[in-house]
Amino acid sequence: MKMNLLPVLAGAGMVLSGCATGDRGVVLAPVGPGPVARVNPSATNGTLVVYSAHEHNANFNSRDPSRQEFSDYQILSAPGDLRQMVHNDSGTILQRPVGVELPAGSYEVVAQANGYGTVRVPVTIESGRDTILHLEGDVKWPNQFGLNATNAVCLPHGEIVGWRSTVAMK
Repeated sequence: MKMNLLPVLAGAGMVLSGCATGDRGVVLAPVGPGPVARVNPSATNGTLVVYSAHEHNANFNSRDPSRQEFSDYQILSAPGDLRQMVHNDSGTILQRPVGVELPAGSYEVVAQANGYGTVRVPVTIESGRDTILHLEGDVKWPNQFGLNATNAVCLPHGEIVGWRSTVAMK
C-alpha cells in the first residue's frame, strides 16, 4: 500500500510545481493614451510612462538612499521579442519614472505591480500622445470623473492601471 502511494504523491507534486513555475503573471487588457493625454501633432513617436512598483531595497549609490525608486521593466514588441529594458529612474531629485519614446504601434510591458508581482500589460502607443501605466498602487487619478468600467483597465482587485486602448491590438 505504501509503495502505491509514493508514485501518486510524486505525480501530484510534479503537476502542482508545474503550475507554479509556468505562471505568466497577471495579464491585463490593452492600455492606450487617455482622452486628456498630451497631444503633439508634429511628433512621429509617442511616449510610454510606467509607474511600476517601488524597489524594495534602498539604493545606497544614489544621492538620496531613502528615496523610493520605481522598479525596472521590459518593453516587448508585438511578436513578444525584447525591445528594451528600462531602468525606471529619471536620475533627478523628482520621484518620476522615465518617459520612453516609441514609434506608434502595439507593445507589451512586463513590470512589477504593487501587490501583484509581475504583470503583462499590452499597450498602444500613438504618435504625439502619452500612454501612462500606474502599477505602483493607491493612485489618485486626475480627471477620474471620466473613468468608468468601460474605459478603464484595472487590476483584479479594482486598482486602475490606465485608460483602455481604443485601437484594436494586432
